[in-house]
Amino acid sequence: MVLKREESIKEVEIPFPAGIRARFAIQLSKYDIQDNKAWASVIKDAGDDPDVTNGAEIVAMVQSSEFPRFIHSRAGSVQSAEHPEITIRGGKGVGTVTKPGLAMPVGEAAINPVPRRMIHEAVSEALAEFSAANPQSAISTSHLEVTISVPAGEELAKKTLNHRLGILGGISILGTTGIVRPISAEAWTATITASMDVAKAAGLDAVVISSGRTSEKAHMKKYHFPDEAYAMMGDYVEFALKDAKRHGFREAHLCAQWAKMVKTAMGTPQTHVRHGALEAEGAAEFLINLGIDLPCGKTFNTSREIYDFIQSATPDPQSAMTAVCTAAKRYAEGITSGVPVIAHLVSYEGNILAQSE
Repeated sequence: MVLKREESIKEVEIPFPAGIRARFAIQLSKYDIQDNKAWASVIKDAGDDPDVTNGAEIVAMVQSSEFPRFIHSRAGSVQSAEHPEITIRGGKGVGTVTKPGLAMPVGEAAINPVPRRMIHEAVSEALAEFSAANPQSAISTSHLEVTISVPAGEELAKKTLNHRLGILGGISILGTTGIVRPISAEAWTATITASMDVAKAAGLDAVVISSGRTSEKAHMKKYHFPDEAYAMMGDYVEFALKDAKRHGFREAHLCAQWAKMVKTAMGTPQTHVRHGALEAEGAAEFLINLGIDLPCGKTFNTSREIYDFIQSATPDPQSAMTAVCTAAKRYAEGITSGVPVIAHLVSYEGNILAQSE
C-alpha cells in the first residue's frame, strides 16, 4: 500500500550517545511520493555558545528506491521489517575532507563518527517504531540514503578554520555528545585536536598554537611555516599544550598578545576573562617579581595600561617583554614535559615583539 499524506510533523525525539533523549522542533517536513524522498529541517540553537552555525537551518533528506511504499501481508501474517543499509552523505553546505589526519578519510563528507552514529540510530529507531505500529506492513527497501545539508554552510564555513584543516565546500558536522553546552569547550578543543591531527598527518614536527588570528598572522609573516603547522588555541592554553605533547611534536611555538601572555606566564590554564580577569594589581606584582621596573604603589587599571607604561617609561622595555615570554615558556614546558616551547609576544600592531630566551 502507499503511505497516506499526513499532517506535517512538528517535533521529533531522538536518542543521544549518553543514553538520554531530547526533543527538537521541526522547521519544515514533507515527502515526495513520486521521487521517493522525505526530508525535514531544524534550526540550530547554540545557546550561549559562540558558534557561527547558531540559527542555521540543518536539513536531513532520506531517499530510497521504494520509499515510502510498504508491503502488505495478504495472508494476514506479520512480515519481519527489513534492516536496510543506511548510507550517510553530505549535501549542499557540508564540507568534504581533502587532507589526511581528520576523523573521516579524504573524499568523505565532514560528518564525524559520533553524529553519523546518532543519525544511524535515529533512522533505525524510526524504522523499528513504524514496524511496531504497523504490524501488517514492512518497509520494502534494502538501502536508505540520508543526506545532511546546510543551505548556508558554504558561506558560514568562511568564518571557520575549515579551509586550513582541508575541509572544503561547507561546514563540518562535529560533536562527541550531541549536546551544546553554554560557552562550551567542545568546539574549541575539537578544532585544536583536528588541527594537530592534520599537522601530524602532513609530517610536521613543530606546531604553532596561537591565542588569536592576529598572533597567528604575526608568526606566519615572520617564520613562514606551512599552513598545516598552525593551531588556533583560543583561550585553551593548557589543553593545547597537553595536546601538543600527546601528538608527539618535537617543538611547540606559543603566540599571544600581552594580556594573554602575562596570564600564561602567571600559570593561568585558561585565559578567557570569565575564568578570572587579569587583575592589574596582581599582574603588576608578578611583573615586579620578574625584575621588571614598575613603581611600587602605582595603581594600574588594566593590563594594557601596564603594557603602555613599560613601553614608554621603563629603561629597557625589550628585556621586560622577553622576561614575560620566558616566564610563559617555563609554565608551558611544565605542561609539555619535555617538548620545548618558544613563546612569542605579539604587539597590538600585529608584529612579534619579543620571544622567550
